[in-house]
Amino acid sequence: MSQPDDEPELVGFVPIERKPAKRRRIMRVFVILAIAALVVPGVITTISVASRTAERTCAIYVAHYRPDAVGSSARFEIFAPGGPGWQCYWLDSEEHASYFAPLGLIPTTPRAPEPADTTQS
Repeated sequence: MSQPDDEPELVGFVPIERKPAKRRRIMRVFVILAIAALVVPGVITTISVASRTAERTCAIYVAHYRPDAVGSSARFEIFAPGGPGWQCYWLDSEEHASYFAPLGLIPTTPRAPEPADTTQS
């Protein structure tokens, strides 16, 4: 039976001493902070843009389809009538919010209504 020291690939191999536990812990914390510094600004920007887009889209839709409304409100909700995502509410004269429409997980700019076909046959 051969011993691990008898292997020709290991001739001259000198094991490297492991880094102290404190140094490894500091490196791990540094790596975690670096990854967070890369990810967090993107998440904050995405949430900010989605929030502004939802507010503007909701305001345009409410102004077009509910001219009697005094305002609008967009909220991100997990359990909502329109499913998870941004939800649009219209406000009446007493500032009570009523559900208007779902805007989806990623709100988009509003689309103009399709023009009615005025051609006659």
